[in-house]
Amino acid sequence: MVDRLPLHRFAEFLPLGDADMRAIRALGEPPVDYPRHGVLRREGEAPRHIYLLLSGWVGASVLLPGGERQIVKIHLPGDLLGTSSMCLARAADTLNALTPVSVSRIPLGAFGALFASSPRFAASMFLSVQRERVALMDRLAAVGRTSAIARVAALLLDLDERLRAAGLAGDDGFEMPVTQEQIGDHLGLTAVHVNRVFRQLVDGALIARNRQRIELLDLARLRSVSARQVRATTQDPGWLLGNGAA
Repeated sequence: MVDRLPLHRFAEFLPLGDADMRAIRALGEPPVDYPRHGVLRREGEAPRHIYLLLSGWVGASVLLPGGERQIVKIHLPGDLLGTSSMCLARAADTLNALTPVSVSRIPLGAFGALFASSPRFAASMFLSVQRERVALMDRLAAVGRTSAIARVAALLLDLDERLRAAGLAGDDGFEMPVTQEQIGDHLGLTAVHVNRVFRQLVDGALIARNRQRIELLDLARLRSVSARQVRATTQDPGWLLGNGAA
């Protein structure tokens, strides 16, 4: 695989050595491009691979009994896609390209072999999964118990934080190449309601919008509106590697 891989997620919690990083770079197959609306994998298919998202945005969605779609996760470059279905005989979600994307498929066997050969990699992935679990808990609480403006504000803060980690956002904001309908499918809102909330945020000078570009103008007020929990992550947790740390 090429050196342009967005590998920041692999070392979120534990620094990985050169040998580990070389092994990670060798995990995947050559990059594959999908157009906007392309389907990487459908709900119900046998999960034989996971995917490293190299560029673009992907939505993980589930189909509800009434035919509605719920986007349960918006994936950004550097994310591993499809990991939640590794424990299942059939994939739990559909992976749709929200924008043109490039991905590298990782066979489950190769992923498992790296777990066996690199305890630090396995530990890092374990913690990354826990972080995803906490993020899902926070989003479920937000969708169930907060206002529409709080949900949108929390989403913008989350995207800003994650895109900055990938080097794709700065003080001048970030590109948000998804539709209001897709945002609504993620947050449990109609597209009309999403549009109304964005106007509120712009009119209140919390954000600025220029087509798809979003700039967060007042982080303190946006955080207050969102009621989003600030979660401090642990760094290099010795207990996980059996170092005897408390």
